Amino acid sequence: MKVKKSWIILGVILITVFIIYRFFTGSYNHMVDFDETVITSWSNVENVYQRRADLIPNLVNTVKGYAAHEKETFTEVIEARAKATSVSIDPANLNAATIQQFQQAQAGLSSALSKLMVIVERYPDLKANQNFLELQAQLEGTENRIAVERRKFNESVKVYNTYIRSFPKNMVAGMYGFERKMQFQADEGANIVPEVNF
Repeated sequence: MKVKKSWIILGVILITVFIIYRFFTGSYNHMVDFDETVITSWSNVENVYQRRADLIPNLVNTVKGYAAHEKETFTEVIEARAKATSVSIDPANLNAATIQQFQQAQAGLSSALSKLMVIVERYPDLKANQNFLELQAQLEGTENRIAVERRKFNESVKVYNTYIRSFPKNMVAGMYGFERKMQFQADEGANIVPEVNF
């Protein structure tokens, strides 16, 4: 009778240890999986920003042929592109400061591109140029891809953050150093409706 009781106690202990083991390994493995998804999403964001940066030299050269005297704007676009491509962020260290730094560099490039497009409006022949039209269409498509990839990145960060902050997984996350990641935020002033006057 005593032997049977000790087997039951040993069985309960083994089952308890197995459940605790499965909880910790399962939680940890899910955190690693979600973290890798965030890193992959970030790489996709950088990829489409790089595509945009790669299109810019061709766009600038096409516009230069029509508007050679707009040298200041061309220089501004080229410098903004150089600054935007020089900002490299390690996906393992995504935080509010690094994402803000990345967004500022990209915002500078977007601003310079906007100025370039204003120049284009002054040259009707340029707007009809087939190379320019193709580059412009590719740039617009890339801007759409950027929005899609940023949204996907934010979704993957949300899943990751929700998982590591949920009880009792938050204890496992704390033990293994999984920290909350930051999402892309709208640019400052994006909520203000632009005033249009005709």
